[in-house]
Amino acid sequence: MSSAQQKAGQAHGQAKAKTQEWVQTAQSTANKACDKTANTKEEAQQGKEQSAGIIQQTGEQVMNIAQGAIDGVKNTLGINENDVKK
Repeated sequence: MSSAQQKAGQAHGQAKAKTQEWVQTAQSTANKACDKTANTKEEAQQGKEQSAGIIQQTGEQVMNIAQGAIDGVKNTLGINENDVKK
């Protein structure tokens, strides 16, 4: 085997090793991106559920405040549920 053939063989081996390294790096990066996406989806779902809970609580509070205001007006006017049912 000539010196040129040996050098070509070495260069080919080095290129193949470098290509394999790049492929592994790309796979690792892709896996990290997939993991990040999955985590982001989970966090978004948790945020959505938390927001729904806050909205429900706020709605209940508004309803309770409104009912309290209605009861206050009825009491002020002297109207109570016993009078209304008669």
